[in-house]
Amino acid sequence: MGKAKNLKKRVSSYFRKNTRLLEKTAILVAQTEHIKAVPVESEIEALLLEVNLIKKNKPKYNILFTDSKSYPSIKITKEEYPKILVVRKTDDKKAVYFGPFPSAPQIKSVVTMLRKIFPYQSVVNHPKRFCLYYYLDLCPCPPMFIAEAEKKEYKKSVLYITSFLKGKCKRVLSALKKERKRKAEQELFEEASRIQKQIEAIQYITSAVHKPFEYETNPNLHVDLRKEETDALLALLQKNGVGIDSLARIECFDISTLSGIFSTGGMVVFVEGKKNPLSYKRFRIKREQETQKPNDFAMMEEVLRRRIKHTEWPFPNLIIVDGGKGQVSSALSVLKDANKKIPIIGLAKREETIITSDFRQVLVPKNTPSFRLITRIRDETHRFAITYHRKLRSKAFLGTYA
Repeated sequence: MGKAKNLKKRVSSYFRKNTRLLEKTAILVAQTEHIKAVPVESEIEALLLEVNLIKKNKPKYNILFTDSKSYPSIKITKEEYPKILVVRKTDDKKAVYFGPFPSAPQIKSVVTMLRKIFPYQSVVNHPKRFCLYYYLDLCPCPPMFIAEAEKKEYKKSVLYITSFLKGKCKRVLSALKKERKRKAEQELFEEASRIQKQIEAIQYITSAVHKPFEYETNPNLHVDLRKEETDALLALLQKNGVGIDSLARIECFDISTLSGIFSTGGMVVFVEGKKNPLSYKRFRIKREQETQKPNDFAMMEEVLRRRIKHTEWPFPNLIIVDGGKGQVSSALSVLKDANKKIPIIGLAKREETIITSDFRQVLVPKNTPSFRLITRIRDETHRFAITYHRKLRSKAFLGTYA
């Protein structure tokens, strides 16, 4: 039982002629009757699945791996405020264990990533005061809980961690998205934003390109992944006739409105594949338009005209508009009037579809570097635009909108 990126290459290596195998491996190959593969989305999911399957099936050739005294495990205690610990003994019948894991660095990587998403107590006897990890947003310090909301939130986080370690990542994401929607509907935007960050973190560590244990050998992994995404999108656009030679700076525009009231536009900037919040801009659509029938195309055109006038801002290598042919046409009209030649694409409602400046539809395969970059840009632009829109609505409700 094992995991591999390239199963064909891994398995075939055992059956080649003249391949010298260890005695144990030779016996294993000789006794193999059939091979079953379980595809997963990422390396961390592969690790968790392998650990759970070995613990469940106890294959004889993984005998050392099933010895909880030889390898570290994750322990979740059963008490009012559960603790999450890394241990080598699994003799507490009241606790829940995950593992054992093949190495200490791997288990450290898993718990470190989880703790950044869902802070938890990691010591048996926590002092009755706020600890250092509290100020790093890694420990909520249960002994200091006062409000019932704090207690419920902590228990919910432990449930999410438990589900994640069981390999139920999609279930965790689904629950978080429902919770985010409820918070947004209640206009608890800070809480909704916090949940959104948890969602993004889980999506990132479970993405097909994420290599959680490679950071130890490649400190520049994050930069490498962003470069892979921009290179892939650049190649896709060039292949489909978009005249572009760089994606060093991307600007994406989105309109947020409610029946034409308090309409806003958002501009986010990605530099070398990474968001650059210091360059974000927001636009309040002119008030006289808000008394008329809402027109998404006209609003997009207004925002882009106002942006183009700011020659002190660096111009992008690519403009992305959230929308289809109508929004792309509006953008083209603005650039033509301003005598600017900047490549433009639109993001259609079908999230895997790009609209080029000659109105061709280009499908972006899911789970590819290009798709991940486009999705991240779209989500960030939508978040930024709708945040300003809701701020204006709140001001109007409080009577401070002008």
